[in-house]
Amino acid sequence: MEPQNRKLGDLKKLANNPRTISADDFERLKQSIKNNPDYFMARPIILSDRTGELVIIGGNQRYEAAKSLGIESVPTFLLSGLTEQREREIIIRDNVNNGEFDWSMIANEWDTNELRDWGVELPAFDDEIDAPDISPDKPDQNTITIYATNEQAAIIRAAIDAADAEHGEFDGKRIPAAITAICKEFIDARG
Repeated sequence: MEPQNRKLGDLKKLANNPRTISADDFERLKQSIKNNPDYFMARPIILSDRTGELVIIGGNQRYEAAKSLGIESVPTFLLSGLTEQREREIIIRDNVNNGEFDWSMIANEWDTNELRDWGVELPAFDDEIDAPDISPDKPDQNTITIYATNEQAAIIRAAIDAADAEHGEFDGKRIPAAITAICKEFIDARG
């Protein structure tokens, strides 16, 4: 079965939608719909007709984004004959995120600015990296990405702060200089 375009006015939002969206995420969703209409077609709004109306059980936020963009009809997929319990299951399953990102692969193969624009929440420590401008023209530089638990990150931050206080910045790059000093002291201590 193919998705069917339906007018927004023919659809009814879910009365007690348990899913919310931040203003920033809503703006990202609008941009995604605007820039990727084929993706919207591939992930249509899911409808149920159990009550005699076309009620949105998957895609209430996409409905609102399309409405905000002035789109008059949207791709939909109707699931007929659902029980109320089955509707409730679909409502939750549509919003459950399964799986996890391979952060090592993400760090090495994806642009973090694009990922942020697309709504991916990157580990908090990544926001604090004080990295130099790495480019093919600078073969003497490398990128090292560390993903740590909250406890490990707290220890790393404390060590960086202590090393920074003792050794200061190097070429305006506080974190690489502090980590280098910590590593050098460790290596020197081992003899």
